[in-house]
Amino acid sequence: MKKALKIIGILFVSLLFLLLLLAGSVWLLFGEILTAAASIRKEEEGLYSMEYRGDYGFDEFLEQGGAESDAEMANYLISFLSKGFYSVETQVVEDAFGCSTLAVKNEAGEVLFGRNYDWEECRGIIVHTIPKNGYESFSTCCLDFLGFGDYGPDGHMAERIQTLAAIYVPLDGMNEMGLMVADLMAGDKEVTNQKTEKADLTTTTAIRLLLDRAATTQEAIDLLKEYDMHSSIGAAHHLSICDKSGDSAVVEYVNGEMKIARTKVVTNHYLTDSEKKGVGSEQSHVRYDLLLQQPQNLSADGLKDAMKSVAQFNFPQKNYEKTMWTVIYSPADLTARFFFAENYESSYTLTLKSDKWLSEKE
Repeated sequence: MKKALKIIGILFVSLLFLLLLLAGSVWLLFGEILTAAASIRKEEEGLYSMEYRGDYGFDEFLEQGGAESDAEMANYLISFLSKGFYSVETQVVEDAFGCSTLAVKNEAGEVLFGRNYDWEECRGIIVHTIPKNGYESFSTCCLDFLGFGDYGPDGHMAERIQTLAAIYVPLDGMNEMGLMVADLMAGDKEVTNQKTEKADLTTTTAIRLLLDRAATTQEAIDLLKEYDMHSSIGAAHHLSICDKSGDSAVVEYVNGEMKIARTKVVTNHYLTDSEKKGVGSEQSHVRYDLLLQQPQNLSADGLKDAMKSVAQFNFPQKNYEKTMWTVIYSPADLTARFFFAENYESSYTLTLKSDKWLSEKE
C-alpha cells in the first residue's frame, strides 16, 4: 500500500509539473496577447479603449515584406495573434471619409495639433501601445474598418483578440517623441500601388510604422521613402504629419510618386505641387479656408473651437458624415484631449509616459 501510494504521489507530482509546464508554455506564447485582449474596455456607447504592451509582430511583419493590401495585412495579423491556430473571414471596407487637421502654437510657443475624423456613424477605439521595439504611442481606429462585421469588441476572448487588429489600423496618433500623424482622404479615387523591390505598406500600417519608429517629421518622410505604398480601402490618401517643433507637412501620392508639401492645414483635396493640386470636394475647400483663417497662436481651447467650426454638423445638407472624433494633441506634455461624436462639452485625456494613460470622461 505504501509503495502504491508513493507511485501515485510521483505520478501526481509529475502530472502537476507537466500541467504547469504546459500552462507556462501557453502563457509564454499568448500571455501578452491575452493581457491586451483583457484590457479592452467600453468607455461609452460606440467607444472602446485597449492597451498592448510587448511584441505585436510589427518587426516580423516588416521583415517578411509587409503587405500590399488590407486583406493581406489582416491575414498576417490574425495568424500572428493566434499563432496559426485560428483564422477569421474578413471583408475589407471600401469607402471614403473626410477629416481636417490644423497645426498651431500656443502663447508659450508650444505646438498643438488638431484632428477631426469625419465618417458615417461607427464604433471607435483608442489604442495605447508600448512596443517591445519602438516608441510608446496612442492612436485611434474605426472598428468598422477591421472588416469583422457585427461583433463585440469587448465580447468573448476570440472577439477581443480580433479587436487587437486595431493596432495595425490607426487613423491618427502621437508617440512619446511628440510626432503626430493623421490619415485623410486626398481628393479622388486614385489608388496608390507602388511596385519596386522595397517592402510594402498599406496606408494604416504606414501610420503604425511612423508612430513606432519616427521622432520628427523629416524622419517620418525619410522612412516612408523606404517602402512601397499601397492605398487602404481603395481610395487616395494623404498623411498629415507634425512634430513637436512645429514642422508640419502633407505626404501625397500622385501617379505612384510620393509628393511632399509643408503646410499647417490639411483637409481633403490635393495640396502638393502636381497636376492634381486643388482636386477635391467643395466642402474640403471650405473647411481648408476656414482653418487657414485661424490665428497661428491658439490655446488648446481655441484649437478645439477651430476644429469644432469645421465639424460635420456645420454641413448638414452636404452628406451623411459625422465628426466621429476630434483630438487636440499637445506634444509638449505628451497629452491629448479626445472628444467623441461631436460632443465638445466633455472629453477624455490621454497621457503618454504615465501610470494612467486614459482618464475618465470629464
